[in-house]
Amino acid sequence: MKPLQTSDLPSKNQPFGVRSLAMALRTEIEKMILQGGMPMGERLNENYFAEKFQVSRGPVREAFRALVEAGLVEFIPNRGVFVRQVSLEQARAAYEVRAALFSMAGRLAAVRRRKEEIVRLRGLVHDMDTAIDKRESDLYYRLNLDLHSAIMEAAGNERLAANYYGLIKELHLFRAKNLILGDHVENARISNAEHATMVEAIASGDEMRSYEAHYAHVMNARERLITSNKKAE
Repeated sequence: MKPLQTSDLPSKNQPFGVRSLAMALRTEIEKMILQGGMPMGERLNENYFAEKFQVSRGPVREAFRALVEAGLVEFIPNRGVFVRQVSLEQARAAYEVRAALFSMAGRLAAVRRRKEEIVRLRGLVHDMDTAIDKRESDLYYRLNLDLHSAIMEAAGNERLAANYYGLIKELHLFRAKNLILGDHVENARISNAEHATMVEAIASGDEMRSYEAHYAHVMNARERLITSNKKAE
């Protein structure tokens, strides 16, 4: 099923359960946050989203509650709802867990290696190189998400994927700003070279080689994040 688009959202005059509408809104707002459209610490305004999606404030409020439960936003009494701020130390710790999960996915993907999946992964790496050359930050970011999701799919383990995606949403709050091209072009090239290494390791069917390539990629990404944040301070 394709992700719900803004145009798919029903108006408040259409017969649609409040809970279902709230989940649709949650999906759209979550997408905005994870794609970097709403930076950490930004306040979510009920009236803005009600007007944007042509709905009443009730479903918007329910969507906010769902996002709080997901850990993407936080409610501060007497102030409102804000995009969650993740500290550098929290991100550092989360990257260590992500490395363990993603390296396992890389190993499983190598075990299950399928021709059509390898073709898809190689195509994504190629498209990311093109996005880097053209300085297309938004496209690069989307392709980067697609590549990592495709590897998780190739691993074929739903339990592993559920744990990974739960963690990665928290990290997206940090990663979105660090995948913006411009001053980070060289980092993007290094990262995508690592992607190519990962894909070829999967294609080789060598479990340990793939495990190590995926683990190294995440830990290297952590170091790039730390360096980038230190420069920004």
